[in-house]
Amino acid sequence: MRLTEYFLPTLKEVPKDAEIVSHQLMLRTGMIRQSSSGIYIWLPFGHAVLKKIEQIVREEQVNAGAIELLMPTIQSADLWKKSGRYDDYGAEMLRMKDRHDREILYGPTNEEQITDISSHYFKSYKSLPKILFHIQWKFRDEVRPRFGVMRCKEFLMKDSYSFDVTEEDGKLSYNKMFLSYLKTFQRLGLKAIPMAAESGPIGGNLSHEFIVLANTGESKVYIDKRILDMNIPDEIDYQKDSENIVSKWTEFYTVTDDMYEQDTYESKVEEKNRLEMRGIEVGHVFYFGDKYTKPLNANVQDKDGVTKPIQSGSYGIGVSRLVAAIIEASHDDKGIIWPKSVSPFDYALICLNSKNEELVELCDMIYKKMKSKCAILYDDTSSSIGEKLNKMDLIGIPKQIILGNKSIERKSLEIKDRKTGTVEVQSVEAFLEIFEND
Repeated sequence: MRLTEYFLPTLKEVPKDAEIVSHQLMLRTGMIRQSSSGIYIWLPFGHAVLKKIEQIVREEQVNAGAIELLMPTIQSADLWKKSGRYDDYGAEMLRMKDRHDREILYGPTNEEQITDISSHYFKSYKSLPKILFHIQWKFRDEVRPRFGVMRCKEFLMKDSYSFDVTEEDGKLSYNKMFLSYLKTFQRLGLKAIPMAAESGPIGGNLSHEFIVLANTGESKVYIDKRILDMNIPDEIDYQKDSENIVSKWTEFYTVTDDMYEQDTYESKVEEKNRLEMRGIEVGHVFYFGDKYTKPLNANVQDKDGVTKPIQSGSYGIGVSRLVAAIIEASHDDKGIIWPKSVSPFDYALICLNSKNEELVELCDMIYKKMKSKCAILYDDTSSSIGEKLNKMDLIGIPKQIILGNKSIERKSLEIKDRKTGTVEVQSVEAFLEIFEND
């Protein structure tokens, strides 16, 4: 994509109403624009990041055995009344009536809707286990939206739901999703730490939040910092490996402030391994058994012919919130540093002098060879050298290919790594070899 043809409305100054780095940089890089309080327009650069993250989340759900569907954003109030949450959920739920005076709502989550689906289709143990998921926009009427897309009213979320015959099988599904989350966040370049947490309005007695450590996080967390050295293997057998891997991650004492007990923390974690700071929640998993299936009559017949409520759990990832979380975890004083996996472009091609016809011709040739092989943003504008370099540092594309007047004489270009700042000089011919047609 040529920058002269792209829509990238960047800002030089830090917006006054943006309190945290991710909100500031998302506005400055032209990723989002506020439509109204807590509601944002995703402009092309931001939308491209969002779709990259969404795809990684989707792939790892499928790898773990989950099946994608799509549920409506508008739900009937009747299901929520049956579960007992319609009145309990509070003012965050946007309640409405249609033209026939029927009560409806803009879904903040989908436990009731998916449980109703399960009640119609899962009658026998032969149809289970199942994990269903979708990636959908949701709405919660936050009393005080803040921090940009970190805490807003409308947000993109992946939510999945497991259905099993027995509690033992339900725990296996929980572990599969737990492991899938670890794998997902690792692919996104994040160190997300699972922490025992309260279930809140979702309910249940088994729950973990996945927290990215950041000074701007809303949650106070207490962790055994040895967990920071943990990683997930590239190859995973979800059926065989889930319980073993999850048990290794959960043996560390890591909790959010609502679960913190000082005596327990100090007895289980040596002083040298204690780390107390703030964090951003990017995912939450719950196992709640028959909390929703029992009141909504979602029953299954087991191998012995006994009819019982389906065992269930739910698993959420804030896809749009992840954009901000990645920025909070990966930036410097110049701007964003995108992990390669989520960057909208693989390379930024920068022509430092648009008035040099020979240089422009060389850059055009490089662009034509590269664009069919990778995602590339070509700065072909007439901006000053400083403006060009500063803009590319600001938007954070992993690799910058820089050509100036001397590139003609030396037949070379510079390759700058945005994360490390290191610059490698390479011949144009050698660089283009990797983009030659097969």
